[in-house]
Amino acid sequence: MAWPLTGPGRELRRARLLFAGGGSTTPAGSWPPAWAGEWGARLGRWARARRELMCLPVGGAVALLGASLLPLLAALVAIPLVRKWLAARREQREGERREAAVIELCGAVAGELRAGRQPGQALAGVPAGDLGPQWAAVAAAARFGGDVPEALRAVAGRPGAEGLHGVAACWRVAVDGGAGLASGLERVAAALSAERDQREELRSQLAGARSTAVMLALLPVLALLMGSALGAAPLKVLLHTPAGLGCLVLGGLLEGAGIAWTGRIVRTAAGEPEGRGGECGRPGLSAEGKVS
Repeated sequence: MAWPLTGPGRELRRARLLFAGGGSTTPAGSWPPAWAGEWGARLGRWARARRELMCLPVGGAVALLGASLLPLLAALVAIPLVRKWLAARREQREGERREAAVIELCGAVAGELRAGRQPGQALAGVPAGDLGPQWAAVAAAARFGGDVPEALRAVAGRPGAEGLHGVAACWRVAVDGGAGLASGLERVAAALSAERDQREELRSQLAGARSTAVMLALLPVLALLMGSALGAAPLKVLLHTPAGLGCLVLGGLLEGAGIAWTGRIVRTAAGEPEGRGGECGRPGLSAEGKVS
């Protein structure tokens, strides 16, 4: 590592870089090579996109320790479940980003209207942000005199962007009745912000319950580690004896039922629906997009 800094040719390489615009201060035989860094970055991106496949090495390690194929088979079964859970988490994060983008949109358009710009120009000049490529249809409708409320409702069908129903309703009222669009957008932004703050406060209050559920779910793993440390060989008993297999199946069923029941209790306390139902359960906006 010190050789490229002190070896021969260092001053020549620096002169080429500074005065001739060519050459490189990195020697030809540098380590690690460029292809290694590129493949490492690709592998990291692939691992982040396929995090559910981490079940395989974990199951393989447990299978080697217990000398049984059952943990590996369980890991294969767990892959689609983990993939579904990760997809739900990813959809939730994207929905939260879209909700924040809708709030910023309302504030930006209201500010442009207060500054004296026309509604179509103000809406077309707002960047899409996290609202996706569907926002191009809204900008085109605002720029060329199309049906802006209908385009807004089309984008509002995505999770997290339901607040655009309120924007569409305000736009329709402002165009048909001449009401103030800026004040309506500010009310929509205020309702969405209040709902988001309420949800964040409720999540912080339920953080203790979620942590308790996670600790209870990890207790069997801690028990197995303690038994292995004491020399009781719990994996051998669970995976190679009939009584152990029965206890393993029964314990797994009870563990899954407990996690599902605890999650249901937390979701009920948080006011979250069992399935994402679009606008249902959103206290800030009604189904027609009117601000409550």
